[in-house]
Amino acid sequence: MTVIVVANPKGGVGKSTLATNLAGYLAREGHAVMLGDVDRQQSSRTWLGLRPQAAPAVAGWEVTIDRLVKPPKGTTHVVLDTPAGLHGRKLDAVMKLADRVLVPLQPSIFDIYATRDFITELLARRKSERVAIAVIGNRVREGTISADQLEAFLGTLGVPLLGHLRDTQNYIHLAARGLALWDVAPSRVEKDLEQWRPVTQWAQAE
Repeated sequence: MTVIVVANPKGGVGKSTLATNLAGYLAREGHAVMLGDVDRQQSSRTWLGLRPQAAPAVAGWEVTIDRLVKPPKGTTHVVLDTPAGLHGRKLDAVMKLADRVLVPLQPSIFDIYATRDFITELLARRKSERVAIAVIGNRVREGTISADQLEAFLGTLGVPLLGHLRDTQNYIHLAARGLALWDVAPSRVEKDLEQWRPVTQWAQAE
């Protein structure tokens, strides 16, 4: 079983969008997927409630940040959506379960500095070097100064940047129906699927 944690202590960086789409992708690939939501806003749980029965099944993982237990047997992949302000004891609890940690980061100088210490903390708190940590630029406009700042910043951390996800209404429209990018015709979201390829490869790497 692989536990993928989507985390960033800063709010509003797109954690729930990443978590729901990642769960939707894994379900489309035929895995037995559970999606946990320990964020106060419960956006991922709302997405689960909107998900059509005809879509590949994603089960809810009923946990809280203070009571993280191993998922039921038979689960192959778990995606955990985490709250803003994740530090200290609560971060330790999450990291005990994590096999992979995906950190979404928007390319603003404020988000960059807010995330820098968190990535350092992740590296220090992971249970072993086998826990993979990676960053994905979210809501990025290619060719901008802020995108260049993000690239330069990540080059100093030794943490891989999986790529950039563009700022598009596709995510909003799909979330309103409990869907992921892989639940609709590829021609509708072709550019987004291409941007996600490094993320999906990372999520399933041995």
